[in-house]
Amino acid sequence: MATALVVGEALIDVVRVPTDEPVERPGGAAVNAAVALARLGRDVRLATSYASDAHGRLLERHLADAGVALAADPYELPRTSRADAVIGPTGAASYSFDVAWRLPHVTSTTGTHVLHVVSLGPLMDPGADEVLALVDRLAPATTVTYDVNVRPALTGTGPGVVERVTRMAARADLVKASDEDLLALWPERDPGESASHLLELGPEAVIVTRGDTGASWHVRRSDGWSTGGVHAEQAQVVDTIGAGDTFGAALVDHLWPLLGEGGRGRLEALGADDWAAALTYAARAAAITVSRVGADPPTRAEVEASRLP
Repeated sequence: MATALVVGEALIDVVRVPTDEPVERPGGAAVNAAVALARLGRDVRLATSYASDAHGRLLERHLADAGVALAADPYELPRTSRADAVIGPTGAASYSFDVAWRLPHVTSTTGTHVLHVVSLGPLMDPGADEVLALVDRLAPATTVTYDVNVRPALTGTGPGVVERVTRMAARADLVKASDEDLLALWPERDPGESASHLLELGPEAVIVTRGDTGASWHVRRSDGWSTGGVHAEQAQVVDTIGAGDTFGAALVDHLWPLLGEGGRGRLEALGADDWAAALTYAARAAAITVSRVGADPPTRAEVEASRLP
């Protein structure tokens, strides 16, 4: 059975809206991406870590309800990580963190159609090197996708973080980043220039999300680079938690038939219309997420229904 193996952090989002009491919700980039893929109908295994505590049990129920399987025993931490998310007047969230990360020992990787690495997984010790070792082990037989999703409040943005992002990007077939990610990593560059820089490291394509102005693709061609973009889908924004994770997961879902062993070559063959369709689908899924409280990705039926006038 073809599965997505998602790798990265799990945590509890403590969501604070100025007029309401704080609400605890399961989250973390990897959890959000895994749940999004499962709701879109894909078989998903998640390699993550949390504690055997009340917050860990909340995460487990959330994953089980979505149909996400665990790729390894997650009980690697003394307490489950958390993020305090304060929702501003535009729906954007600002974060503070109490996060730890370890990669559990993943033994069975049979049927891994895509390895989706997200956010803090390749950035935070002591799990970062183990993530790269897993990528190196699986890359010859699958497609590797990387959702950058940096957290400056937690990791900082200095040369060490840039080096870890670039060493993971160099191993990926497809990289997705927001314009905010790229500006945090390379503040002296335009996000388009940073996308071109990432392409030079080795991925076949770099996707840049740009909030309410849309998203762009930057891809390799035999005669240089090709770029293009799509507009954002209209949405009534409640909050932006999980929007980028949903976008990345929906992008993987749309490209699913092309992934697996040899996926890089099939991605290389995509034209502008193909990339536009992929980004439009991902943007549509993300627009549903921002219209709801917290990281609440849509089902495939909801994404398909959103096409209707």
